[in-house]
Amino acid sequence: MKLPERLSDEKRRIRPSSGRTSLSRRVPFAHQIANTLRDRIIRGDLPPGERIVERSLCEMLTVSRTPLREALKLLEVEGLVEISQNKGARIMSFTAAEASNLFEVIAGLESLAAEIVATRVDTAELDELDDMHARMMVHYERQEKDPYFELNSAIHDRVVRLSRNPVLISTHASLMLRARRGRYMAIIDPRRWEESVGEHVALMAALHDRDPEAARRVWKRHLLRTGETVCAVLASAGREPSSAEAVAASPAAV
Repeated sequence: MKLPERLSDEKRRIRPSSGRTSLSRRVPFAHQIANTLRDRIIRGDLPPGERIVERSLCEMLTVSRTPLREALKLLEVEGLVEISQNKGARIMSFTAAEASNLFEVIAGLESLAAEIVATRVDTAELDELDDMHARMMVHYERQEKDPYFELNSAIHDRVVRLSRNPVLISTHASLMLRARRGRYMAIIDPRRWEESVGEHVALMAALHDRDPEAARRVWKRHLLRTGETVCAVLASAGREPSSAEAVAASPAAV
């Protein structure tokens, strides 16, 4: 029987470029499926507001509906998926107003982490950051978006963890469940991507100089600018009727 047109379109959109997803028996299937779906949500392969067709996903991932539904519940807790008893599951929307609010708070947290790290980082930790930064720059020169994004995110997370402040670390982790999608959006704009790389270079210079004020200042600007870019992307995509007003009113857009 021929699949409905909508289902066929969805299958094409979510199909991994390397074929079917390979799942390990060492990790609960639900967590692996959640990781796969989260990755696709972040990259926009599963767009905001899209209804999730369970049969299609089960075929793509070669899993039954039980672990898939468990995975969707995990993503619901993270705020990435909304599950309705009558309408099933759909991808949560990401609005300009939400992006502005998220990145305003994240900018404060990550800039505080950078300030702390500049006063505490040791030589081995700085060498590790240097290595991550160098590898990220290689991906930037090659315009390899996905591996660049992975290392970029790892650097942000590493700076936060090096603060050794458990409250800061846990608060940041919970916010990033929603904000990581926005950070990926920001590198769509090549001008912002280039600007972002320069800000990473400036952070590394501040850390090497053990200059907490410079580290705080450049990292706060970096995160606020990312928030502005995400708002602009959402506004231009027309995903939110009032997004233009949200950008204009946003503290991050000043």
